[in-house]
Amino acid sequence: MKPFANAEVAAKFNAYPPNVRPKLLALRKLIFATAAAAEGAGEIEETLKWGEPAYVTRNKSGSTVRIDWKARNPGHYAMYFNCQTNLVETFRTLFPNDFKFEGNRALVFSVEDELPEDSLSTCIAASLTYHLKQRNAGGKDRVRM
Repeated sequence: MKPFANAEVAAKFNAYPPNVRPKLLALRKLIFATAAAAEGAGEIEETLKWGEPAYVTRNKSGSTVRIDWKARNPGHYAMYFNCQTNLVETFRTLFPNDFKFEGNRALVFSVEDELPEDSLSTCIAASLTYHLKQRNAGGKDRVRM
């Protein structure tokens, strides 16, 4: 597991309930592994945005990925994407049965379910290379995967 470079992010993870923390740590691990394998993603910075762990490409190739658990919905946790993109719409088309969707901004997971890691890795890579793909596609609205 990659050590935390940001003390605020580490504190956020330590504050999650014990049944949820491993789930969010698994998402974190998958984000870093996917970024390392995704061509063009480059180095990832881990920070907090809106009080949620956020993963940003330092080379500006991609769109931020955030993860979090909310006390008001204790049986679920989520991965959030920029709602101004077509990312979640694309994920809904490609993986209609792999995820539960929240509008055009999130993939929602039950704490009891296993993650569909292959599909989720594809989604993470698409977000972390979103701007790069947009530039290569001539600025067209649809992200190519």
